[in-house]
Amino acid sequence: MTCTRFSRASFLLIMVALPFTHAHGHQGDPAARPTPEARLGDIQFPTSAHSEEAQAHFLRGVSALHSFSYDLALAEFRKATEREPEFMMGYWGEAMAHNHPLWGQQNTEAARKALARIQDTPRLTAKERAYWLAVKRLYGEGDKDTRDRAYAAAMESIHRQYPDDLEAACLYALALLGSVRPDDPAALRTRMRAGAIALEVVQKDPQHPGATHYLLHAFDDPDHAILALAAARRYPEIAPEAPHALHMPAHIFLQLGMWPEAAATQEKEWAQQNALPAVQRDYHSLYWLLYVYLQQGRYHEAEDLLMRMQKYLAEGPRNDQAFLGYGTFIASSMAAAFVVDTRRWERASPLIGPLRQDTAGFVKASEGNPGPYQAFARYVQALWLFTEGMAAVSGNAPDARKRLDDLQALEQRAGAAELPGTGVPLAKVLAIQRLELAAMASASAGQLNQAIQTLEAATNVEDALPSLPGPPPWIKPAHEMLGEILLQAEHPADAERQFATALFRYPHRARSLLGSARAAARQGHRDEALDAYAKFLEQWQPGDGGLSERQEAQRYLTPTGTH
Repeated sequence: MTCTRFSRASFLLIMVALPFTHAHGHQGDPAARPTPEARLGDIQFPTSAHSEEAQAHFLRGVSALHSFSYDLALAEFRKATEREPEFMMGYWGEAMAHNHPLWGQQNTEAARKALARIQDTPRLTAKERAYWLAVKRLYGEGDKDTRDRAYAAAMESIHRQYPDDLEAACLYALALLGSVRPDDPAALRTRMRAGAIALEVVQKDPQHPGATHYLLHAFDDPDHAILALAAARRYPEIAPEAPHALHMPAHIFLQLGMWPEAAATQEKEWAQQNALPAVQRDYHSLYWLLYVYLQQGRYHEAEDLLMRMQKYLAEGPRNDQAFLGYGTFIASSMAAAFVVDTRRWERASPLIGPLRQDTAGFVKASEGNPGPYQAFARYVQALWLFTEGMAAVSGNAPDARKRLDDLQALEQRAGAAELPGTGVPLAKVLAIQRLELAAMASASAGQLNQAIQTLEAATNVEDALPSLPGPPPWIKPAHEMLGEILLQAEHPADAERQFATALFRYPHRARSLLGSARAAARQGHRDEALDAYAKFLEQWQPGDGGLSERQEAQRYLTPTGTH
């Protein structure tokens, strides 16, 4: 399944106890929605509207739907029906705007009220009547999974009956994506079907905002992301003022390890978010940008982003639990990634301590409230324990064992809960972190064979999980850590295989690329080492100049260097 990490709006919905079953994309914050004049892309969707004004609002509403700008879409559809109260497709659009299929969210009651205003008049075309009947299935009888499948079947029928209708094709592709569930064995096949349909539309209309967008969701994994690369580059140009259009290309760029492109698109999105008041921003782009900077060796810039996030959280309202919870998730993820990737272990406690103190109320309240946000709070605590634990074992601190015991206790309490927004069992994420921390403790004590065995167990857990968009939720890829321990144990050939696996799962990840270079050099494979070090140095070209890893690569690549 194509999933994603939390966005602010998704977290807000959880905090008001709305259902959150699965998620494929970041929800645009209402405050960040495009203006009525924003450029969202052009589509062709003939209807029975009598006035050009109503039709113009309708087209704009559908374009907004295609980029998940649901508030703007709702406003445009309502303008259309204000102009023409009998305009059936305007009410269809309003109902569609209450369904957010890739985030598992639906305002069924509001949609049914909109549909109740539709009158079956002679002015309806056969195609419009088919759209009406399809959306009635979406909000008909049965649970949401049943209704999603029924709606997808109805859209398939429309697509087959009207093969030249690009909107029917796009909406069918979206319906397929919305029908995917975490435990669905046919999930990949369904995503590929959706992607194939979107590709057909793009061949006919390369500038279609919906088809271009849905390609990114359909192919959002390392194996298929290359199929969406052209779409990722095109989408921000098609809908330059849709917030989601600025973020979604980063999904593909991260899957492919295209760090300059990922940095550029996330910088644009963050500039847009940063213009909003602090409590209205969707900070996920700040975290993704930090992760990209780490892969480029831009540690100083990454640290600046982290300090900014800490500042935003500290200055935010103390009585806004949703803001505190979401801000803590982002700040904790950023701190963990920064400390672990840079290996600046001395920064762990100064970064984690204030987070633990400032959000103690949120964590305590969440612990006593079973549901998605309880799992969320436990994940945040796990990030703290993992980061501080890694720092403790690296320095042979006496409290290292307690961090490991506390992390194991969290894992045992996780039960069947999922890490919200991913469809991945929370216990599996915590198991990887617990095994990695235990392995590091063994390695620090000189027990390298025990560390290797423990990390092999961690890789087995990770291999059984799907590839997720964005930074890995367990922070440190298990194969990468195993490769590093194997190097420490003087098993460079085995280490090289582990780094290759890590790079297959996370293309061009800096620490795995550096490990691959070291493993090749240790074996005397000069050509392979030169190639890997050159790639690493090129990737770190925009990075900080004084980093030891950069200097290591430069020494190996100079003719006078010692190897």
